[in-house]
Amino acid sequence: MIEVRDLWFGYGGGWLFQGFSWTVGRGEAWAVIGPSGCGKTTLLYLLAGLRQPQRGEVRVDGQRLRRPRPRTGLILQDYGLLPWATVRENIALGLRIRRFYGPDGRHAPADAPVTEIEGPVEAWLERLGLREVGDRYPAQISGGQRQRTAIARALVLRPDLLLMDEPFASLDAPTREDLQELTWRLKEEEGLTLILVTHHMEEAVFMGQRILVLGCPPHRQPDVIENPGAGDPAFRHTPAYWAQVERLRQALRGAAPAGGAVTGWG
Repeated sequence: MIEVRDLWFGYGGGWLFQGFSWTVGRGEAWAVIGPSGCGKTTLLYLLAGLRQPQRGEVRVDGQRLRRPRPRTGLILQDYGLLPWATVRENIALGLRIRRFYGPDGRHAPADAPVTEIEGPVEAWLERLGLREVGDRYPAQISGGQRQRTAIARALVLRPDLLLMDEPFASLDAPTREDLQELTWRLKEEEGLTLILVTHHMEEAVFMGQRILVLGCPPHRQPDVIENPGAGDPAFRHTPAYWAQVERLRQALRGAAPAGGAVTGWG
């Protein structure tokens, strides 16, 4: 699905990635975790086509990524909702843009022309429990409902790759866990490849079948923790889950700068 080949990227003369290579298989769920400023969000933007490698390349389905692709969904930490648009209008936004451009292969998949908007939008309102708030504005709904709106807006476009940048960071713990489980169910039902950036160890262990640990840059090779129990709500209550959390905590301590602490990671 994704191939990162010999990636070099940095800012202001300092390298975040230096000859970094990494692969993600179709249908896999990955969590990406590491200290603030280590390049987690930058990596996500490179995978989304919003940044371009300074050397090397990113390939998705064998095609070199030179711009955002229409089958990639991106969900940001602040939801990215239009404050002047209702929940229903926010969900429909991408479909309206696609219909304007038509199936050009750049803004919309060439094999999936958009002819209807209302039906898919109403279906996702129902599926994510948003029908009762469909005519409200983002400021009039809860944080969990805003996040569900952002998820619906991405999935109504039928992506095959979903990128999420700390999507649940501002939510209370019960809502965060509910949305983690919802996202996993949707990933399975829709056949998505999922990559989630987080600074929560427990979230990384629940969400990622594989966990990419980014230490202090520059990154030259991936440090990966295998995590086969991910996505199962019962996994949270097992000794194996907490053993994985502790393993990740030790990995993060090893990735910290000299004298650094695990607190404040983002």
